Amino acid sequence: MNVLFLSPAFPAEMPAFVEGLAKVGAHVYGIGEQPEGALPERAKRALTAYKQVSGLFDTQSTVATVLDQLKKYGVTIDRVESPWEPTVELTAQLREALGVPGMGLEQATAFRDKEIMKQVLDGAGLRTPHHHRCNTTDQMRAAAEDVGFPLIVKPIAGAGSADTYRVNDAAELDNVIKLVGHVPEVSVEEFIEGEEFTFDTICANGEVLYYNIAWYRPRPLIARSLEWTSPQTMSLRDVDAPHLAPGKALGFNVLKALGFRDGYTHMEWFLTPRGEAVFGEIGARPPGARTVDVMNHACDADFHAGWASAVCYGTLGQSWERRYNAASIFKRAQGQGRIQRIEGLESLMHRYGRHIVAVELLPIGAPRRNWKQTLLSDGHLMVRHPDLSSCIEICDAVGTDLQLYAG
Repeated sequence: MNVLFLSPAFPAEMPAFVEGLAKVGAHVYGIGEQPEGALPERAKRALTAYKQVSGLFDTQSTVATVLDQLKKYGVTIDRVESPWEPTVELTAQLREALGVPGMGLEQATAFRDKEIMKQVLDGAGLRTPHHHRCNTTDQMRAAAEDVGFPLIVKPIAGAGSADTYRVNDAAELDNVIKLVGHVPEVSVEEFIEGEEFTFDTICANGEVLYYNIAWYRPRPLIARSLEWTSPQTMSLRDVDAPHLAPGKALGFNVLKALGFRDGYTHMEWFLTPRGEAVFGEIGARPPGARTVDVMNHACDADFHAGWASAVCYGTLGQSWERRYNAASIFKRAQGQGRIQRIEGLESLMHRYGRHIVAVELLPIGAPRRNWKQTLLSDGHLMVRHPDLSSCIEICDAVGTDLQLYAG
C-alpha cells in the first residue's frame, strides 16, 4: 500500500499519523514545504520518501510536481491522505489527478464551506443554526436583521474558533465587521445557547468503525474570549448517556447526508437547555489540539494507527474498550515574556499522579505563546478516571491549582 501524505511535519500532530500509516505496513511518500532535514525524527523514520515543494497550496504546481516525481521513480499511489484541515481540498484534487479512491473535490468542498455544508443538512431536514453567507458589510447587516441578536460571525472556511465572534447588538456588529475585514467570506448565524460537544468518527466504506463524544469545558467561544481560563476537552466514557442520544443520532445522520465514507470526521454540536441537539460544523479530519491522544488514553488504543488501517484496509485493525473519561487541560501563563516559574504541579502529582497520564508544559525560559493564536497555549496535562465526577474534579484542580508565570 503506497500512500501519498501531505504535510507530514506540520502541524505538530502530523508525524503521529505518518507513524500510524507505517505501523500498518504502508509505504508513505510525503510532500510538504519544510526541507527534508527539518522534518521531525518521528516523521523521518516513518517516511519512505519525501519531496519538498515551494508552495504546498499552489495547486497546479503541487499536482504537476507530484505527477512528475511519481513518473520519474515509477511509483504508483494507492491512497492520498492528510488529516490537516487546510489540505482537505488539495488532497481531494490530488486523488482526482491520480485516479485513486477517496473523497473528491465536490464533496470536500461541502466539508470546508460552512454554508454549503449547512445547506446540504438543511435539505436533509437536520437542525442547523439559521445562517447566511456574507461577502459584504451590507450583507452582514441584512443577515443580522434576519437572524436577530445574539448571533455568531465566523469564517466560511475556518477551523476551530479563530475569527469567530458572538455579537449581542448592532454596536458590537460594527466592531466585529472591522475585526473580520481580512476574512473573504463569513457566515452570520443564530447563536445557540447550551453545552458544546463533539462527535468524532473513524469510518471505512461508509461504516462508522469508532466514535467519540467529547465535552468542551467551557465552550470554545468562551475559552477563546477569556485568557484566564484553562480549556478542557473531555472524552466521555459513557457515550450512551441519555442526554447525549440526540447528538449521537444527529452525528450519524450528518455523515449519511454528506455521504462520508473513509477516514476521520470531527463534528461539533450543541445541546440546548431543552435537550435539543443542534449541528455546529463538521470537518473531514480528526479533532485537533491533541484530542486523538485524549481518545487513545480513554480507550488504551492507538487511533492514529486505527485511522491508518481504516483508510488503507477498511478495518480498525485493533480492539478497544472505553475504560476512562479522559481529558486535556490547556494552560495559559500569567504575564508576558518568558516562562519564569511553574507552581502547583508537584502538589497535583502528589494528589492525583496515578490519574495524570501526560504533562507537557513549556520549560522555564521558553517564550510564552500567543494564547489567541494557538489552542495548545503554554502546555497541557492529560488526565483520566473511570468515574466522570472524579475526572471533572481532577480537571478543575489542574485549572485552578497549576499556574505558569511569565515575565
